[in-house]
Amino acid sequence: MDLGLKGRGVIVAASSQGIGFATAEAFAREGAQVAMCARTEKTLMEAADKVRSQTGAEVYAEALDVTDASAVQKFTEQVAKRFGRIDVCVANAGGPPAKNFLSILPDEWRRAVDLNLMSTVYLAKAVIPYMQRHRWGRIITITSISVKQPIADLVLSNSVRAAVVGLVKSLSNEFGKDGILVNNVAPGYTATERLQELAQIRALAAGSGQQQVYDAWASETPVKRLGDPKEIADVIVWLASERASYVTGQTILADGGIYRGL
Repeated sequence: MDLGLKGRGVIVAASSQGIGFATAEAFAREGAQVAMCARTEKTLMEAADKVRSQTGAEVYAEALDVTDASAVQKFTEQVAKRFGRIDVCVANAGGPPAKNFLSILPDEWRRAVDLNLMSTVYLAKAVIPYMQRHRWGRIITITSISVKQPIADLVLSNSVRAAVVGLVKSLSNEFGKDGILVNNVAPGYTATERLQELAQIRALAAGSGQQQVYDAWASETPVKRLGDPKEIADVIVWLASERASYVTGQTILADGGIYRGL
């Protein structure tokens, strides 16, 4: 199936590992030009080399802190100069720490807002003008099932990621006339480094092993297993494609059915 992504200019943030890496690789396999960014340069460059060697795609990589508005703007300009266009932007960032409400300091709230909400604002503001030029664009955010069903000990994520959903809906309303579609993907329990951190915290609190925590999550999920980052990437790539041309302002759950609501 031709997804219409060959030659498209794609930015994938936080793409040195986990879902971000799987997404960058998936776009590269579709023939897109892929720009990867993450905070840790060494890990990022290793990831970019891996995508190049496995797909043969053109990959541009640059270390970037997505909470720095001016750095995001400069990175976007470099990508546009290199690729000649920016068609797709996948906004992604690591999650804030797992904490209970009373232990969270005011500065930690501000950092969570910067990391998960403002980084999306900065990326969207930087890429939208390039998408408007061609009257075609896709902005896709990656949040969590927590935007529909809050997760214990993740009050920062539960709160701030919900704001991203409000931003997605607002941008979809404002820029749909320009051919720009804006959607959100909310993964469930997916086998990533982030989930490993959460499993360690849960195991320590329960006095159990990490595998027991993983097994419990899998048993709670109707498909009885954790998700694979590549499965989430497939949803993101579909949303970016011509095959999803009438889908905007939506939160797509890729959660194995764990969300219990209608």
